[in-house]
Amino acid sequence: MSNHTVIAIDQSTAGTKLMLFDEQLVMRRRVTLPHRQYYPRPGWVEHDAEEIYDNVLRGIRELVRDEKLDAARCSLAITNQRETVVVWNRESGRPIANAVVWQCMRGAAYCDALKAQGLADTVRERSGLLIDPYFSASGAKWLLDNIPGAREDARAGRLLLGTMDSWLIWKLTDGRVHRTDVTNASRTLLMNIHTRSWDEELLRIFTIPASMLPEILPCDSVFGLTTIGGLFPEGIPIAGVLGDSHGALAGQMCFEPGMGKATYGTGSSVMVNIGETFAAAPQGLVTSAGFSALGRHFYAFEGNIHCTGATLKWLQQQLRLIEDPAETEAAAQRVPDTGGVYLVPAFAGLGAPWWDAGARAALVGMSLATTRDHVLRAALESIALQVGDLVSAMTRQAGVALKELRVDGGPTRNATLMQMQADLTGAPVTGSDIEEASALGAVVMNVLARGVYGSFDQVAALRRSSWTRTPGRDRAEVDAWIAGWHAAVRQVINR
Repeated sequence: MSNHTVIAIDQSTAGTKLMLFDEQLVMRRRVTLPHRQYYPRPGWVEHDAEEIYDNVLRGIRELVRDEKLDAARCSLAITNQRETVVVWNRESGRPIANAVVWQCMRGAAYCDALKAQGLADTVRERSGLLIDPYFSASGAKWLLDNIPGAREDARAGRLLLGTMDSWLIWKLTDGRVHRTDVTNASRTLLMNIHTRSWDEELLRIFTIPASMLPEILPCDSVFGLTTIGGLFPEGIPIAGVLGDSHGALAGQMCFEPGMGKATYGTGSSVMVNIGETFAAAPQGLVTSAGFSALGRHFYAFEGNIHCTGATLKWLQQQLRLIEDPAETEAAAQRVPDTGGVYLVPAFAGLGAPWWDAGARAALVGMSLATTRDHVLRAALESIALQVGDLVSAMTRQAGVALKELRVDGGPTRNATLMQMQADLTGAPVTGSDIEEASALGAVVMNVLARGVYGSFDQVAALRRSSWTRTPGRDRAEVDAWIAGWHAAVRQVINR
């Protein structure tokens, strides 16, 4: 194997991480640079796309400063925060305004208007997504409608639009290449999920001129050549691009239908590979492009849970029941069960698959015999139960059995929680020592793009897992556990 080096950019919401990987998918170095968050009005969130690009150049220079790199043995891979949208002038190369971040709510009124016009089903059938300001289209429309001269410049072909990957590719190639990958495109509300091309009807609904949009390529493509601002004068290939959640799916080597990944953070992101045939997602979830590679295209169901790790923080910071979230493990082991207690952590409403923004958190089923340990165990169970609900909804709708759930994030260090997760899903739960699953996924696409490996099996053989938990509880017992949880949830959403 050659000593080729892959420079991976993970351009995320809070900052930009730059990493060096080898072709055995081992990370050697990492540099992280934060960027400013702008909140010009309540509910609005912006980033300065030029600051982010400058951070990419600065971070890569710092990353390779002490390395003896041969340009002929280097390439670049990109993974990025999804849905955040940039509009820029193709002549000046400058954004017309700050990027509209995926968290920004400025497109909400237009989204509400579209739903009121009865367009929700049309948009969902074409894009696989829900009409929501979370996705790129309404933010892009807002910029064209509200920045002076933008609409006229767009019609005249002077403006370009893209998610953060497209902006970085365009800048890194000195304005020669305007491209994106299928996963990022699938999160704009403008791509047809069936044809994997820009959809004329969706462009009309959101009033976006087609001339602004990047060319859509599979994830394992060579997107262009870059000198990285003159760092490599002869140029190195940009190979392997995908959105960050899709990067985690590929980084966890979920190459087969029924393989899923769950990232446990403040909330949890769950994605399951449903195979090469499109299926409409269950209520409240979305169908995305999972990834495209080796001439094959995989779809994925995706859902996000608002409060998982945040529940443990609440116990620590607000109730002061614990000093460290890790204490929940010992507490959970001191009692055989919760004694019928359930914590429904609807602190910010309930997300998928319930979708009740008005729901509020509740402790259900307490008696005078309830102890601190019962409450802490119930909090831990609420994390596993929510992920279990999501996985169950996804696999049932897709008609696939869950083969394995691959997990990452801080709470996965809690062995009791992970055993609960295996019991609830009825499938092995496997933890990996990957710190940077999204970046690893971009590197996977890079090595496939360059032909280093010729099959998913060859790449999967490089996966390093540190532990596996297998289901150990009687299924009837698990079903009763889930039924009790659903009864508790109904108390919260029906009152």
